[in-house]
Amino acid sequence: MPQPTKGARLGGSPAHEQLILANLATSLFRHGRIRTTEAKARRLRPFAERLVTVAKRGDLSSRRRALAVLRDKDVVHSLFAEIAPRYSNRPGGYTRITKLGPRRGDAAPMAMIELVEELETTQPADTDRRTADRQRERQDTVAALAGEEDEATAASAADSDSAEQAEEAGEAGKDSDKS
Repeated sequence: MPQPTKGARLGGSPAHEQLILANLATSLFRHGRIRTTEAKARRLRPFAERLVTVAKRGDLSSRRRALAVLRDKDVVHSLFAEIAPRYSNRPGGYTRITKLGPRRGDAAPMAMIELVEELETTQPADTDRRTADRQRERQDTVAALAGEEDEATAASAADSDSAEQAEEAGEAGKDSDKS
């Protein structure tokens, strides 16, 4: 059985707290960021991140678990189709909480909770160059084994000879124009 949270709950009863968190998560996934109180944002963060982790699995069971919490098919679809694939290579930390300051009226501390951008993995240029070098070596090896290298060399030599002849003819034409 899950351990109930210590102290005051959002909204009073545990069921009301779950409804508040589900509605906040639905709004977060629909809009990408929401403005709420710091207490609600702090309680929402692990709730929403757990839902994204469930959605990353992408199977039917995960979809049903998310639908049991969110209750909005469009939001669940966007969670599985757009949000979860965006974080496929991120091991966690899908949300960010930014403090905004006190709310007018009751001076409640406000915060912005938002989905962070996807984690970009870039490989160094050396790795790309080494990969290209290995591919060229493999192609050369395959060509040498197939005997195509000799034919390619002969064809390139013939092309270079014809190019040299064309250049000489062009130079001869320029010399005749000058005289």
